Amino acid sequence: MASSIRNFEKSNQLRALAHHLIPGGAHTYAKGDDQYPVLSPGFIAKGLGSHVWDVDGNEYIEYGMGNRAVGLGHAYPRVLEAAMRQLQLGCNFTRPADIEVECAETFLETITSAEMVKFCKDGSDATSGAVRLARAATGRDMIARCGDHPFFSTDDWFIGDTVMNAGIPETVQKLTVDFQYNNIESVRALFNRFPGRIACLILEPSRGDDPENNFLHEARDLCHRNGALFVLDEMITGFRWHRGGAQQFYRIEPDLSCFGKALGNGFSVSALAGKREHMKLGGLEQTDSPRVFLLSTTHGAETHALAASIATMRVYRNEPVVEHLYNQGQALRVGIAQVATRHGLGAFVQATGRACCLAYTTLDQDRVQSQAFRTLFLQETIKRGVLMPSLVVSYTHNDEDVARTIEAVDGALGVYKQALENGVGNYLVGRPSQVVFRRFNSQVTPVRNLELAAHG
Repeated sequence: MASSIRNFEKSNQLRALAHHLIPGGAHTYAKGDDQYPVLSPGFIAKGLGSHVWDVDGNEYIEYGMGNRAVGLGHAYPRVLEAAMRQLQLGCNFTRPADIEVECAETFLETITSAEMVKFCKDGSDATSGAVRLARAATGRDMIARCGDHPFFSTDDWFIGDTVMNAGIPETVQKLTVDFQYNNIESVRALFNRFPGRIACLILEPSRGDDPENNFLHEARDLCHRNGALFVLDEMITGFRWHRGGAQQFYRIEPDLSCFGKALGNGFSVSALAGKREHMKLGGLEQTDSPRVFLLSTTHGAETHALAASIATMRVYRNEPVVEHLYNQGQALRVGIAQVATRHGLGAFVQATGRACCLAYTTLDQDRVQSQAFRTLFLQETIKRGVLMPSLVVSYTHNDEDVARTIEAVDGALGVYKQALENGVGNYLVGRPSQVVFRRFNSQVTPVRNLELAAHG
């Protein structure tokens, strides 16, 4: 796919206004300008299937799919039709809508280890609800979270355990401690260090690496022996590893689990699900323990989002969605490895993770992960019509999309190789991207002037 200089005039005009009106210029840090090259689309106008168009009319094959929230494809017809039909009946009422029961039944038929479910709007609602429930069920205050997994919630219990913890009391920060994935001794050490204090372990079932030495089951058993709950965050793995979640793929039954993202194919809906003995603490029937204010959100069960979820789950149930994600992801992995090898860059750029949910590495001359080279790679693939902060595919990514993406990567790697030889500063336009979790914003001197944007 040939390189072309794209016009970002409208995006650049909107950027200035957005940063004036919105802290960070966006409502999700992962979508912020600091995560992308200067030469990139700032705003998306529409999406259809596996493609998106920015406000300047540039078209891209898109990967990442709304931070993995769009598993079927943008504006997927059956999901849209279900949501639109429901919207014509109203979306929010004074009493529950009957679709809440239908969606709960459909969800629990899909996630078979759970016995009750409560819907909300985003992942943070669900994981923080799980934390509150675990604290109530155990009478304990500490949370153990997997330190290898990058994000669990916008709430204090998690953000206080990151370097971006400004505004969170130190007493709250000390209530969350870390363990390592696939390191059962790190889990055991926490229970030994804080006996009778830990309410739950929370982790993703996988970030692409499979559990080793029965890690998930061993960790759950340690929780139960020490009186803690075992919580799985399936925001990413749910509806990608398996339509029943990674918990079904790995045959592990958690006490509580959290779903979102692909659950509604981009519509705002998430779920906290789990065993009845714990979930009922947030209900009206139990009388032998204090009530738990579990989840109570005005918009948590908006009917159109639940209709979208039902339609989405039915597509996953009736069609080979997950198989397609694996197949297309594997085709990308193989194709990228081939072109990287041809350029002599097999050790520098690699597709990583599980085929259904790929990311990639971008290493510098010292074979160290590099934000500058990641930014260059993004810059050059964007020039070639591919927007790929990750390599996460959808049900609508077809063989032509994959072939065109590999062609774009091939072209981008030609520039990458020159940058390794001559210095990334000679090819990158503007500042490198940055990691989201950083304590301070730094003033980065642009690598090159924007007037040189036509290079390459």
